[in-house]
Amino acid sequence: MSESSNKPGFIMCVCTGKCPGFAAMDIWDFINQVRVELPVVYAIIHPQLCEEDGDRFLADFLKSHRQVIIGACAPNMQRKMFKDAFKEAGLDIEDDAVMLDIRDMTNEKAFAIVEAKLEEMGVDW
Repeated sequence: MSESSNKPGFIMCVCTGKCPGFAAMDIWDFINQVRVELPVVYAIIHPQLCEEDGDRFLADFLKSHRQVIIGACAPNMQRKMFKDAFKEAGLDIEDDAVMLDIRDMTNEKAFAIVEAKLEEMGVDW
């Protein structure tokens, strides 16, 4: 097994980058801190996962059958928007995705939430 085999991917959706919910955060510093300091196989930003290109991206990503953490808007909205993509990939959205609401947070607060979730998940550091 490779070193990254149990590490999830991290996708941040920034709602076009103009959502006031991300005004307190420097999204580029945040995503760089996540990818460098946390046990994720990679971290990326998508401008709007709920749009058609987001659907296509998520479908391609889910082909890896890798667990994913999505940092974005309200988890209940994410489940509604992404459940079909997970189902089509043969995955269970409740088991294979962790959805975090990181809006209206500073980098430090959002990072602490992602870090705590990874520890809760038991991801190897």
